[in-house]
Amino acid sequence: MSNSMQGKVALVTGGASGMGRICALRLARQGARVAIFDLNDEGLAATAAEHAAITPFRCDISDRSDVEAKVAEVASSVGPVDHLVHAAALMPSHALVDHTVEKVEFLFQVNFFGTLYMIKTLLPSMLERNTGTMVLFGSIAGFAFVPKMGVYCATKSAVNTYVECLQNEIRSSGVNIHLVCPPAVNTPLIDQALATDTPGSIMEARKSGRLADPEKIVDAIEKGVARGRDIIYPGEARFLMLWKVLFPKLWWKTVLHFE
Repeated sequence: MSNSMQGKVALVTGGASGMGRICALRLARQGARVAIFDLNDEGLAATAAEHAAITPFRCDISDRSDVEAKVAEVASSVGPVDHLVHAAALMPSHALVDHTVEKVEFLFQVNFFGTLYMIKTLLPSMLERNTGTMVLFGSIAGFAFVPKMGVYCATKSAVNTYVECLQNEIRSSGVNIHLVCPPAVNTPLIDQALATDTPGSIMEARKSGRLADPEKIVDAIEKGVARGRDIIYPGEARFLMLWKVLFPKLWWKTVLHFE
């Protein structure tokens, strides 16, 4: 994610597909030794096969002991992590009245607690060394809500809030934390929403070709990291956030119009 990745160790979650995969390949090409976490064995192998500097690890980010064990394995086999890109998440969509408590808990376990476990496992050694970078994926969905994605939006609101507070608490530590809030991006994550009870606005965006290009979003993330931005709003994300904040009634009228 920067020109100074030569000889650094990077860890990318969600490295088997989507933006995680793009980030892993770019970091490897920039000279980093890259570890990738995912549960998709085929995708892990495919990403690792693209560059000799990528080492795959099967890791369930929603399982704290698995995260701790795999991060320790990365430290011993690849090296202590200098750069984290945490892109792993799930995005099924259901109306809240249809959503079971168990599925809600599971989504928080993956999206929020998965982020927490990655941070808690990697941050202490970064703070000890007074150096390190974390690029953590929240979402514009954590600010600009849509029907049928209430739980996903809630998990991402939690991530956005936690990361922004953390940034400000450790600002002078030498560790740089960046929160990324992408809009809807054309990756396998969107396919999860399309395979469930999809919000009409997302179907419309897919049909009209308005879903963001993942390569362009990663370009914007790299620029934001290089410029030291705390919160990175790639693509149309900032516009969507301002719209929801300034004109909430119009926002809801518009997104509900697609249902």
